[in-house]
Amino acid sequence: MNIALIGPGKVAHLHAKATLQVPEAKLVAICGRNTAKTDAFAQEYGITGYSDIYDMIDRENVDLTIICTPHPAHRDPAVTALEAGSHVLVEKPLASTLADCDAMIEAARRAGRYLGVVSQRRFYTSCKRMRQAIDDGKIGQPALGTIQLLGWRDEAYYRSDPWRGTWEGEGGGILVNQAPHQLDLLLWYMGEPTEVYGLWRNMNHPYIEVDDTAVAVVKFKNGGIGNILVSNSQKPGIYGKVHVHGQNGASVGVQTDGGAMFIAGMSSILEPPVNDLWTIEGETEKLADWKAEDAAFFNQIDSTTYFFTEQIADFCAAIREGRPPLITGEDGRRVVALFTAIYQSTEIDQVVKVS
Repeated sequence: MNIALIGPGKVAHLHAKATLQVPEAKLVAICGRNTAKTDAFAQEYGITGYSDIYDMIDRENVDLTIICTPHPAHRDPAVTALEAGSHVLVEKPLASTLADCDAMIEAARRAGRYLGVVSQRRFYTSCKRMRQAIDDGKIGQPALGTIQLLGWRDEAYYRSDPWRGTWEGEGGGILVNQAPHQLDLLLWYMGEPTEVYGLWRNMNHPYIEVDDTAVAVVKFKNGGIGNILVSNSQKPGIYGKVHVHGQNGASVGVQTDGGAMFIAGMSSILEPPVNDLWTIEGETEKLADWKAEDAAFFNQIDSTTYFFTEQIADFCAAIREGRPPLITGEDGRRVVALFTAIYQSTEIDQVVKVS
């Protein structure tokens, strides 16, 4: 599978390194508007730099294009790549607006190509273990889902790229940039959301326009409820957690992030993702062993790229097997619909339907 990247920024380097670890994939090209930056990226990885997406996909016979541009700039290159005949994987979130999501999904349908969104935490062993337990009925119907993401972003972080911290350039704050991974896991475990009441605030970042903190209560189609608490305003960075409590009284949970929040191209992942809650009858004693196993595995891999590699490998397999990737464009849209509803709810101070 020939793979190309669009947008030679920080996260593109992670995808380039991850692609090099996929046996059935070959990194062939990078496309960007900044010629000097694109050429430097191409030279570093021994690939070809382009400024035109159609030209790149045609000349390099690209099978899969990974979009690494800022969030509000996902739609146009994704639609162009799909129309040019490539399958497309978009960095999270799928977009910053539902209109952009729908444009990409429709373009994929018209082109007969697959569209996916990066959500590599679904490939964590601890996260897959939770999903398997839910699928096996071990907690009964998921009744209560909670996510907590508490961390810190300083002024240097927001100044590191001109688009950060602005509505126009980033499309939002913590809900759009840092929280989509946890939001995706919540929806993966709990199912379709129907209504939300949410509030966002900028607590202590006066030099940005967008939210650094948000809370919400969510209703789900299955009758369950959820609670969201996310913040970039807590020093030092603390933890990201996703917990699901079932109707039979059993609970499962994962600490997806620990120590400090990961910043692509600027920091490393400090602590392994581990199950931190497991009260399924007959399995509680397994928790310590799972933590030890997952921590040992974490110490054997490059955690900044390994799970990108897993998702890219799945997408390549999906193309080869003629099936959708494990994480689709529709999955990405659900996350955007949820944070869009939280923004809308704050604006009108009412419960909002998630559409």
